Amino acid sequence: MCSIGNESGATRDCVITPILIGLTFRFVGEYTSRLLLGAEVLAAYLMFGTVTGILMALFLDTAGGAWDNAKKWIELGHFGGKNSDAHKASVTGDTVGDPFKDTAGPSLHMVIKLLSTTILIAGPLFMVNIKQ
Repeated sequence: MCSIGNESGATRDCVITPILIGLTFRFVGEYTSRLLLGAEVLAAYLMFGTVTGILMALFLDTAGGAWDNAKKWIELGHFGGKNSDAHKASVTGDTVGDPFKDTAGPSLHMVIKLLSTTILIAGPLFMVNIKQ
């Protein structure tokens, strides 16, 4: 049986901190009579997620391609060619780079699509009813 009391201090902080932040925003929203779950928050979440996803995908694609090209460059005879220490290091780099360019970068495209679709569908649930 596991409970928060049995967890370490760092784990407990990781669980309690988001809860406290959520409650703080909830109370601030009620105090100011402006709930903090409006269109502005959803738009900011969508923009932040999209920009972060694009930058991360660009980084992963570029880094993976660079590691792959470095290995090919060394295999052409530069920096000692095949069976050199540079080639051994480039094989290790290429092992990391292939998943970067082939899977991680392109999969972020799907994450961005999922984020956009989720916000468009669930957005009305978070909208505040404005009484006139």
